[in-house]
Amino acid sequence: MAMKKVCKLCERSIARIDYKDEHLLSRLMTDRGKILPRRATGSCAPHQRQIAAAVKRARYLALVPYIKGHYE
Repeated sequence: MAMKKVCKLCERSIARIDYKDEHLLSRLMTDRGKILPRRATGSCAPHQRQIAAAVKRARYLALVPYIKGHYE
């Protein structure tokens, strides 16, 4: 039986995902700008919802792009 992934954000006791933390958000997105699913990141459901909200907020404020590499 495979080992269950442990949420890295829970391990680091990160309570709230900050939309201004571009480095963290970029690690939770694909190279094209899509949000990675829970099965890929290993995050728990509450943190995954916070990740999605933070990425969408950061996109709206142009901190991270909607589509990376579109104009390159």
